[in-house]
Amino acid sequence: MEKYLNQLNKSQREAVEYIGGPELIIAGAGSGKTRVITCKIAYLLQKGIPPQSILALTFTNKAAREMKERIATIAEPTLARKLWMGTFHSIFSRILRREAECLGYPANFTIYDSDDSKSLIKSIIKELSLDDKLYRPGLVLNRISRAKNALVSCNAYEQNKELVESDIQARLPLIRDIYKRYQSRCFQAGAMDFDDLLLQTNILFRDHPDVLDKYRRFFQYILVDEYQDTNFAQHLIVLRLSEVHRCICVVGDDAQSIYSFRGANIDNILQFKNQYPGCRIFKLEQNYRSTQTIVDAANSLILKNTKQIRKTVYSEKSKGNKILLTSTYSDYEEAHVVASKIVDMRMSKERYTYMDFAVLYRTNAQSRILEEAFRKRNIPYKIYGGLSFYHRKEIKDVIAYLRLIVNPNDEEALKRIINYPARGIGDTTVGKLMVASAEHNVSPWTVLKDPIAHGVAINSGMLRKITNFREMIEDFIEKNKELMADEMATWVVKQTGIAEHLGQEHTPEAESRMENLEELLKGISEYIHIRSEEGAEDVTLNDFLSEVSLLTDQDNDKDENANKVTFMTIHAAKGLEFKNVIIVGLEEELFPSSLSKDNPNAIEEERRLFYVAITRAEENCMLTYAKNRFRNGQNTTCRPSRFLQDIDSQHIDMPRSTFYDFPARKPEPSRPLPSAAKVEDWQGLHAGTLVKHDRFGKGVILSIEVENDNAKATVEFENLGQKQLLLKYARLTIL
Repeated sequence: MEKYLNQLNKSQREAVEYIGGPELIIAGAGSGKTRVITCKIAYLLQKGIPPQSILALTFTNKAAREMKERIATIAEPTLARKLWMGTFHSIFSRILRREAECLGYPANFTIYDSDDSKSLIKSIIKELSLDDKLYRPGLVLNRISRAKNALVSCNAYEQNKELVESDIQARLPLIRDIYKRYQSRCFQAGAMDFDDLLLQTNILFRDHPDVLDKYRRFFQYILVDEYQDTNFAQHLIVLRLSEVHRCICVVGDDAQSIYSFRGANIDNILQFKNQYPGCRIFKLEQNYRSTQTIVDAANSLILKNTKQIRKTVYSEKSKGNKILLTSTYSDYEEAHVVASKIVDMRMSKERYTYMDFAVLYRTNAQSRILEEAFRKRNIPYKIYGGLSFYHRKEIKDVIAYLRLIVNPNDEEALKRIINYPARGIGDTTVGKLMVASAEHNVSPWTVLKDPIAHGVAINSGMLRKITNFREMIEDFIEKNKELMADEMATWVVKQTGIAEHLGQEHTPEAESRMENLEELLKGISEYIHIRSEEGAEDVTLNDFLSEVSLLTDQDNDKDENANKVTFMTIHAAKGLEFKNVIIVGLEEELFPSSLSKDNPNAIEEERRLFYVAITRAEENCMLTYAKNRFRNGQNTTCRPSRFLQDIDSQHIDMPRSTFYDFPARKPEPSRPLPSAAKVEDWQGLHAGTLVKHDRFGKGVILSIEVENDNAKATVEFENLGQKQLLLKYARLTIL
């Protein structure tokens, strides 16, 4: 252990060795936060705290896994495996499964993902005969999610005058009814959504003080990573568990609090010292990632925020290049400038690879034009946070079968696969089953077991189809008692006809889907093997489903090591690092977002988002903005972002355009159209004229040809090369 402690700097070591009470570690960007957390846990183990008594909470499974692996190299691997370490949702789902009876849920409750929740809400909206263009499922789910994260139950929601009035003002007066019915249906299906994992844990601890006391005594020391990202529900759970022994350490950076749209509350970290009087604050201020210039530029930016815990981040790496700021005439030109910059830097003496670059943007919509530019230059790229493996249709179909085997009352799983592969049970019949379920206040599975007794009007042929489906699922349930999880999944794929169905299509897409199914079966097998290696006994299908339901996008990036430029939103980039970072779209109304312009707190969060973007860079950072951007169906004139003025100008390099010295070049030989004639001058334009185009930027006319009164100019653009333009449409401005 001493060897690892000696590798820490003075501030890091002090933070690790302090265990005298509540502790707040403010970890600046690139300051070795993960090293400190892992060393601290290893230090606690060395001090004799049992591993099962240490609760360590993270925001991604990936972070928890990496920390466990590091701890295993410092302490005994067997100790690392016994830690209660994982995401908030995974840890509290474990507790809820143990204590489910207290809340009236089955221990094998299903965890609904956002698709399941939206599907259920969509059904409820239809049942209530509401306009789904007004009551959009995503919007309704977002309102319910925010309520749950604020610990507002469905019963409390309808009693809350402020929330009800807000819904009325938004012309959504029946949100409270949808919320109540949604929660009832989830309970009936033996299911919790992601937000329930936190809400129900709070209810468990609130209504069952004996259970809370048990876990207070059980968890002797609590650590929380990324504390600035916690919401009210997470904060309250941690507070309840730690308020007696006060052995708690939280780690985070208020300057990187960027998730208020998910319910994160920056005040949780800003007010921590007030919540825990006598707490010690440690500041990790040495940045090991970036050059001095990048760190100094980021410091000068974030200094403009008023709500923060002051710190001075510094770097002992080389000074490095200034941040390059480039303006372009349009978003189109901006994309090509970025592509050209990457091509140039790859040819430099540093010999960068494609994977050394990340292009960051404020909104996903900005990626389209970048993709076009990169494809034209044959630059390989990947979009981070794309469709994850477990969200692919064929995977979700098999998972739905497995969910139904574990919990036949799972309404969303049943609806998904009752007619897949097609077995003649259409939407009309499914609708009748759902209506009967709602009328009799029972699960659809209960109705399925005796449709006639529940008043479902179907003929004998349809009854036979329903019975065949039910008997197949019942057979699977029995089979699950004797087969391993991977064997069960293989059996399902075969017996349901899914494999045969995909095999009959004979298309590349179907072949790809079959490969994905094989990968799923392989994944289940690997999961059993790994869990068995870790000492788990009798690994069940339900264990695997619980693991899958709690995965995040960052846990499924199979393209992680591919040699491609990374495209991603700045929100998705948090926690990552790249040698070279290019941040595009630094314009008012885009970054900062137009939604934040009248809200000082929102502007401060946007500034923190820009801080996060800059501090992802290790060696070089480039900023771009366009003077014109195609938005809302038209070209819009843009102003540079106010945040550019927040950065000390000594750290920025904005080269003076040398375009006016751009030499006129002869066009490449080409075949002119028949009867086309070159002219020396056309309405004041001639070879050598400097012009500006709204999308392509600055250029020089190389030649002009006229045919049938149509003038066509060959223009060499600064960043886009040669283009031929019909002058009557081109809208060129003479410079």
